[in-house]
Amino acid sequence: MNAWTSYERARAGVRNVHLRAVDVVMIVSCSFAALTLLGPARWAPGSTKSIVYFAVFALGPLVLRTLESYFPQHRLLAFLANFWLLPVLGLSHEVLSPLVTAVTPVLRDAQLVAMDQRLFGAQASVVLGQLVPPWLTDILMICYYGHFIWPLMLGVVLYFAGRHDAFDEYLLALSLFFTFNYLFYALVPAIGPRYFLSFAFDQPLQGVWVTAFLDSVMRLPRFAQDCFPSGHTGTTLLVFVYSWRFAPRYFRVTLVPGLLLIAATLVGRFHYATDLLCAVPLVAVVVGLAVGWGRTFARRDPVARPVTMDAIVRP
Repeated sequence: MNAWTSYERARAGVRNVHLRAVDVVMIVSCSFAALTLLGPARWAPGSTKSIVYFAVFALGPLVLRTLESYFPQHRLLAFLANFWLLPVLGLSHEVLSPLVTAVTPVLRDAQLVAMDQRLFGAQASVVLGQLVPPWLTDILMICYYGHFIWPLMLGVVLYFAGRHDAFDEYLLALSLFFTFNYLFYALVPAIGPRYFLSFAFDQPLQGVWVTAFLDSVMRLPRFAQDCFPSGHTGTTLLVFVYSWRFAPRYFRVTLVPGLLLIAATLVGRFHYATDLLCAVPLVAVVVGLAVGWGRTFARRDPVARPVTMDAIVRP
């Protein structure tokens, strides 16, 4: 009798933990990365640090959603749980190097250069470098850093506007895009024209006020094999798609800076034209998957199913 009472008390203390689709994507992808580095890629330099980071990224949604279930009145916990993806995207880029080295230890820049030459008959970054004046280069480089701002602000706009379905779909699309994007970084590592085609430029990137500084800052990250496909282009296109659908005013604000950001990927010598071209179908795929997920599971909502003792033991 006492044991049965203890069981009932345990059931009464159980909280419903709701995992969203974006949480599942983070848990699966980061766990896979950590296990790969723990197993076949263990030999790659820096793998231990990357394992720790990816393990923390994978555990984050589980911990935060559990805390959220115990303290539902704490809005800060809900905010952190819903926006966990953003620090994961920023920090995971810095620990990708061991994974990329283990999967494809040879750079693929030569193939991307050949593809540009075959498709366009020239190297876009070299041609544009001769046409764009220094003052415009300054503007483009400033816009290039919008990559960190526009996706975050769109998420904040949707979140605080109460567009929960739109917010969830947007984050799911964003998480899927970067999962595939980072996978392609591992399969097709490339350092970009600024390094691989340095001999083709007559002089360093020229600006009037800030270009030299901003260009030098972009050379600081240790991981630079991140060209194919263009994450800056893909993220900007996702912001265009979801702001056009759910936040038209935000779309009008971001359109011109976003287009300049995409142009900056070439003028700033960060990407090949092929990188930008291949980002387009990837965006189309992840948007299709996110929309399909929402339409298929909106009513049944299997991911957000409460995790209770009933799922394990039935009285």
